[in-house]
Amino acid sequence: MEERGRRYRYVGPAELRALARPGSEGRMIRSAADFDAWASVSARTPTERAEPFTFVVDTAGVLRLAPRRSEHVACAGGLPVLGAGEIGFRRESGRRAVREVGNQSTGYCPDPGSWPAVADALDAAGLAHPPGFTHEVVFRRCPACREVNLTRP
Repeated sequence: MEERGRRYRYVGPAELRALARPGSEGRMIRSAADFDAWASVSARTPTERAEPFTFVVDTAGVLRLAPRRSEHVACAGGLPVLGAGEIGFRRESGRRAVREVGNQSTGYCPDPGSWPAVADALDAAGLAHPPGFTHEVVFRRCPACREVNLTRP
């Protein structure tokens, strides 16, 4: 897949970066079957399946998923991403579809312009999705103290 969009490097706390280990990245989702196989192991209960998952889009444009309480930097293996946030799914017409998706990741702070890379990764995996982020945030970073604030447009 051709790379699309800006790369976001990890800007969060060093102690969370330490959670990123080679080989422990989030599960690559290239098809609805990949999602079903992963979810059957990672989200065993209906409650877990109903919660949003942590996601990143790696620089190859592939969607990676991890359980909700996972850190984005661990899901990405510490590497830059094209998009990151939380994503929830539902069944629609007998197939998986995105119910909700947002760009909230204080570790990568992806801007709303990361949507095309996310949409491309979802399209490549055959996952129907909304026309944009359903939960969009804008990150503001103080250069003096490095604190991150987010706003909803």
